[in-house]
Amino acid sequence: MTATTTPAKAVPPADGLPPAGRGGGVRAYLRYVAGRLAGAAVSLLAVLVTGFFLFRIVPGDPVRAMTHGRPTSAEQLAALRRQFGLDQPLWQQFADYCGKALTGDLGMSYQFHAPVGELIVQKLPATLLLTGTAVVVYSALGLWLGTRSAWRHGSPGDRLTTGVALTLWSVPSFWLGLLLIITFAVGAGPVPGMFPTGGMESGDATGLAYIADVAHHMVLPVLTLVAVGYAQTLLVMRSSLLDEMGGDYLTTARAKGLRDDAVRRRHAVPNALLPTVTMVFINLGHVAAGSILVETVFSWPGLGGLFYQALSVPDLPLVQGLFMVFAGAMILMNLLADLLYPLLDPRVGR
Repeated sequence: MTATTTPAKAVPPADGLPPAGRGGGVRAYLRYVAGRLAGAAVSLLAVLVTGFFLFRIVPGDPVRAMTHGRPTSAEQLAALRRQFGLDQPLWQQFADYCGKALTGDLGMSYQFHAPVGELIVQKLPATLLLTGTAVVVYSALGLWLGTRSAWRHGSPGDRLTTGVALTLWSVPSFWLGLLLIITFAVGAGPVPGMFPTGGMESGDATGLAYIADVAHHMVLPVLTLVAVGYAQTLLVMRSSLLDEMGGDYLTTARAKGLRDDAVRRRHAVPNALLPTVTMVFINLGHVAAGSILVETVFSWPGLGGLFYQALSVPDLPLVQGLFMVFAGAMILMNLLADLLYPLLDPRVGR
């Protein structure tokens, strides 16, 4: 009688996946990353091309706009066009533009007579301060209110919150900003003027007083951005969480004796975050762009106001450079969101 031996059981690895599975998962993720990087590169190329041709169909002659109100001969206008390269054929202007842009040279501003890159660097901190603060506030507010509205959907609080959000979302930001200026800066009826009408600082404060002065100037523009911006995050989070609330895993969690708050916090909300992550990263992409209308209404010295000034000429190198920065920030944030997806949901990218 031949003795039979029982084969020893293979000990599973610590992460529960076989080596081939782990290797295949890594390779799949790397392919996923490569595809997203290629897509981002194509998008940047499209932005480069669009940024050149888009602003050349804007009405207006940059040279005549810069010499407006001053007697200028035809010879002087021709000399300015030669100086700015506007007398060259369009294809040659495009080739020069692409060559400089790929090396990081965004050109020289027509109206400010300074490198576009330096102008953007000077104005960027003000925009990051204003819109960065607003994005953090309205993203957190939207996530919190969206979660509460979905968990208590159909209640009077849900209807009120959703109704207010939809109303504010439909309001033009510049119009709301003007209303806030009239009411809280100029003063209307019994409401006295409490905040500055525009600008970033009064110019006569230092130290902690300067920080308080800047914060005082930020109240109305941040309130405008938050009032208009939080609704989108709220509605996306609410819709995503409502889709998750019928899941069997939530019933199982309740059957195990977990409290309702724990079920929401530990199980429902993490699974509902994926669509909202996209929204949060898109909002972060808007930080670099700022809000052109809000910065213009409140005379905020950021990139949005700079873009408005450049577009009014039109200052072609400046609007092209700002367009590339705005679009590049959005592409980068979308790329980061895409790369984060597989970490939140392993099914993505497999």
